[in-house]
Amino acid sequence: MDLEEVLQAVGPRLRSLRQERGTTLAQLSKSTGISVSTLSRLESGRRRPTLELMLQLARAYQVQLDELIDAPVTGDPRVHMRPDKRFGMTYIPLSRRPGGMQAYKQIYPPHWPGYEPEQQVHEGYEWLYVLSGRLRLLLGQHDVILSASEVAEFDTRTPHAFVNPDDEPAEVLALFGPQGERMHVKARPIAK
Repeated sequence: MDLEEVLQAVGPRLRSLRQERGTTLAQLSKSTGISVSTLSRLESGRRRPTLELMLQLARAYQVQLDELIDAPVTGDPRVHMRPDKRFGMTYIPLSRRPGGMQAYKQIYPPHWPGYEPEQQVHEGYEWLYVLSGRLRLLLGQHDVILSASEVAEFDTRTPHAFVNPDDEPAEVLALFGPQGERMHVKARPIAK
């Protein structure tokens, strides 16, 4: 792929990433300081991306710069995890590609969020595995405490919320499919 092809692919990649995150141009403008018109021109390919703009966008999306420009794979299979704090909780991405299935380690601090949360809905499907601690899952009419080694999966169009009811952090492995992809988990190998 030559330089011109790489630059032409940046705009659609930026638009796709923004849409997958459910972010508007106005919201992205507010978080980056880049004007809506500049963001729109970048996404449509009418403006060439500069390093300064790409760094701001990579920071806003919390991805590596090479993911925005689809840099060639270096052969290093490790995922370089960069923790992100949102709403007082720590998210550690375990997968690299935006869109499709996403994997996260989530750390809920003691007594998070500190109040009875309102259940939310959104498109997608979620699978949770509690690594340590306990996590309270409010799912529609259900109120369930998940302990270490317990799993839950649900359609995120069902109203849901999470609470850490304990004095210690709760660590959770979460898989999330934004378009409602279901996870396929095998408990043991198939006998031959």
